[in-house]
Amino acid sequence: MTPIPPSASPALPVLAEVVRSGFTEGRHRGSLVVLAADGSVELALGEPAAPVFPRSSNKPMQAAAILRAGLDLSGERLALAAASHSGEAFHLGLVRTMLAEHGLKTDDLQTPPDLPLDPVEAEAYLAAGGVREPLTMNCSGKHAAMLAVCVRNGWDTATYLDPAHPLQRLVGEVVAEAAGEPVAAVGTDGCGAPLMAIGLVGLARAFRTFVLAEPGTAERRVADAMRAHPEYVAGTRRPDTWLMREVPGTLSKMGAEAVQALALPDGRALAFKIDDGSTRALGPVLARSLELLGVDAPVVSRVGRAPLLGGAAEVGEIRAAF
Repeated sequence: MTPIPPSASPALPVLAEVVRSGFTEGRHRGSLVVLAADGSVELALGEPAAPVFPRSSNKPMQAAAILRAGLDLSGERLALAAASHSGEAFHLGLVRTMLAEHGLKTDDLQTPPDLPLDPVEAEAYLAAGGVREPLTMNCSGKHAAMLAVCVRNGWDTATYLDPAHPLQRLVGEVVAEAAGEPVAAVGTDGCGAPLMAIGLVGLARAFRTFVLAEPGTAERRVADAMRAHPEYVAGTRRPDTWLMREVPGTLSKMGAEAVQALALPDGRALAFKIDDGSTRALGPVLARSLELLGVDAPVVSRVGRAPLLGGAAEVGEIRAAF
């Protein structure tokens, strides 16, 4: 793996402030890009051309590669293949079904054992006596689809996460094609799958590519499935779901370490990364970015709300600073 060089800038701009009792007690820095409908850069903060690991924001490209490799997925199954699911019952049930449809078992999953991603689901799961399992890890839908396409093509299922595996080589090609730039580095994601680094400009461009793709293409099929079944992409209590449900035509996908990418149906798009990886700043930065894109919907305020508590009372907020 080729290491990514450290930033040459002395400091990235502040994207969010942590304000408690009228006092700014913290700041979250990062990089952000907003693309106009024609694909030109409308706003650039920090170093949006510098490569980052998009983490789960790469999942639409991974799902498109699975389609290109010949697996015929649609509807909820395709949305789940691009998901960071919450671990709700309907997520886990469909993962089991997808595996069984291809003669696979949950033991074939190489996701690390984990609890449901959604805290409410995790509490209920533990209260019912559940333990960490590969199935409940939020990437199990993607892994089920990866295993299924291996069965479809006669590829080795034991090595499906190897960067040299035919599927993973195809994923790299799809990522580079959609982003319009070469993959800068290959690492290992939290779920164990290969992870391709691109710039935030490339990430926003990729999401724009998916929403503008011709109907019937792998890219458009993924975008349409995610937008039609957003609860399978995330969960009932997740911002990606809210946005895709309440702002028609929106394609939205967050990633670990506070990465977010989003495209509107007319080609406007955005991508950002909070440098310290704090997801608590993600909502306020996303909401402000949507305001700059001209999105006027009640869900924007809902996504952006990040109160701070002192005792049981609300005493401050995390707010965008650009």
